[in-house]
Amino acid sequence: MDATEFCELARRLMSCPAAPYHESLVRAECEKICDELGLQHERDQFGNVLVRLQTARDVRPVALAAHLDHPAFEILKPMADNRWAARFLGGVPESFFDKGIPVRLMPGGTAAVLEKHLGREQTFVLSAATPLSEPPTFAVWELEDFALRDGLIVGRACDDLIGVAAVLAAMADLKRSASPGNVIGVISRAEEVGYHGALAVAGGDLLPKDAFVISLETSRELPAVKMGQGVILRVGDRTAVFDSTGTRFLSEVANEIAAQDKTFSFQRALMSGGSCEGTAYQGLGYQTVGVCVALGNYHNCGGRGRIEPEFVNVADALGMARFIAEVARQMPSYETITRRLPEKLAASLKVARTRLVQSGEIR
Repeated sequence: MDATEFCELARRLMSCPAAPYHESLVRAECEKICDELGLQHERDQFGNVLVRLQTARDVRPVALAAHLDHPAFEILKPMADNRWAARFLGGVPESFFDKGIPVRLMPGGTAAVLEKHLGREQTFVLSAATPLSEPPTFAVWELEDFALRDGLIVGRACDDLIGVAAVLAAMADLKRSASPGNVIGVISRAEEVGYHGALAVAGGDLLPKDAFVISLETSRELPAVKMGQGVILRVGDRTAVFDSTGTRFLSEVANEIAAQDKTFSFQRALMSGGSCEGTAYQGLGYQTVGVCVALGNYHNCGGRGRIEPEFVNVADALGMARFIAEVARQMPSYETITRRLPEKLAASLKVARTRLVQSGEIR
């Protein structure tokens, strides 16, 4: 998939506002894209979307995990004169909630503002200037949905719709190339409030227990990584360190791609800016690794305490989609690839023992 196609996927998804537990608009668009791409999909009993592409038997499944929601307001109850009590769901510091910040009431997209703090933790009054045709259920920051600027995707919710776009792009590429494999896209809900959707999937029976889970994210840019320098092999998050052997498999695949294509670049880092779904899957017994791209204005927290759009590098995001597709293609060779280091170490051990004895310094 080229950059134009990928950015169109991102635009469609990012144009659908969502909040934790209120993902129906973007989920519907995701399912529509799956239909257009000829990808089989289903919902589980908790409203998560599972996308399936199996073109070979007896191949270990790769699960590509991303989430639909983004930090936003949940409407609690109506108040007088076009005002509503709302609770903010997701990780944004209190200092960013200034009076008068514009928000968008959903459904309908009616303009409103944050009027005042209600005294309880991250609970506020939202006030609209005009009456609404239907009661709102959630609200998002009034920021542009999607834009392309200087090689960047900019919008209210790159996190984690860029991850969702990467899942769909990778699966579309695998389907087009008829690559043998077994891939499950796990598009979950309510990640921003404790990865509830991912926990429901991991604790259920729709995802095979031997699935190799790749948690896909946009993650806060840290000094160890730089935006524009490629996809990031995520060693872990704030809570957990991911599977060592699985991460080495990712590294081997990334090195092979880079050796064949000098335009492909990747980084490797512990992305400790937040916790992600990888922790949920790993904690419930799945072999789990992480892949992400660097994110600017994480959770819309911009400079000088202002709410601003998030942004990611287009080439990084496209590289993530390309990389996870290749990981899925290489999954039948997982055992062969991950044996390389132990075999190299075993050969080195023989040399080491011989040289140490020959040194004459044993006693």
